[in-house]
Amino acid sequence: MTADGTAAGTDTPARLFQLLSLLQTPREWPGAELSERLGVSRRTVRRDIDRLRDLGYPVRASQGAAGGYRLVAGKAMPPLVLDDEEAVAIAVGLRAGAGHAVEGVEEASVRALAKLEQVLPARLRHRVSALQIATTPLTSGDGASIAPETLTVMASAAAGHERLRFAYRAGDGTESRRLTEPYRLVSTGRRWYLVAFDIDREDWRTFRVDRVSDPFATGARFVPRELPAGDAAEFIRESMWRGRQTYDVDVTFAAPAVFVAARLPAVLGPLDTVDDTTCRLRCTASDSIEWLAIRLALTDCEFTVRGPAELVACLSEMAGRMARSTG
Repeated sequence: MTADGTAAGTDTPARLFQLLSLLQTPREWPGAELSERLGVSRRTVRRDIDRLRDLGYPVRASQGAAGGYRLVAGKAMPPLVLDDEEAVAIAVGLRAGAGHAVEGVEEASVRALAKLEQVLPARLRHRVSALQIATTPLTSGDGASIAPETLTVMASAAAGHERLRFAYRAGDGTESRRLTEPYRLVSTGRRWYLVAFDIDREDWRTFRVDRVSDPFATGARFVPRELPAGDAAEFIRESMWRGRQTYDVDVTFAAPAVFVAARLPAVLGPLDTVDDTTCRLRCTASDSIEWLAIRLALTDCEFTVRGPAELVACLSEMAGRMARSTG
């Protein structure tokens, strides 16, 4: 035994992880209970608490006979210790969100998934995959579904500055093999895109991730090049609009902004509040007129289109066709 009553040869790192796992349960732990759980003296518990604090974990101690320890919110995000069930639950949730381009699920989710799956033991990866296969998600987005593995491979390659090779199918059906230096994944709400430098074409390119297959990191490292745009999102925006017709959309809705915003894709931009019962959308869109007309029809409220003229004509034709279908 050591001077403080700790058994000689005790694995201090393992004990710290066990202590941290206990403290992450949202409750206050009396020192006596922690001492019993860990099989060490109270003095050792206090020393271990100090070690955790040195590592950045904010542990608060309460005084008195019934005093104890509690992990509280700090200024920075320290590493978390997850048990098997928690790790599986988080991975399944991230994979479900990443597999569909859901508004609000940004590339940070994919980076988190890539980090988590990198350290998951094989037995847990199998459980995550089994749950994913056995689950059928009900999604409301109109974007294409993507295998989470595709996103995590790309995210890991971009973060590690590792060249990425994959098969790609262009919009006209042409298939090719690409060797790239991946820069960033970007979610537009309906779709995921990869911004990368194409080695063979010696230029920057954007790739729709739902058209990518068999991606794998080659192991070859690269020094990131300077992107010819402010950031990846701006590069995607310019790439999507380049050579495409755009429309200045102006629509007034007879409903509150919060009501309409919940029914329109965020990619169309924010709504301006006119009053408590009226709001207005003014944006530049590059999507097809038919898609815009359908999205407006799905808002479930009255609206007036001031422009463009092509949208007005499309809605008139759509309304006539629907009226005829019921007569």
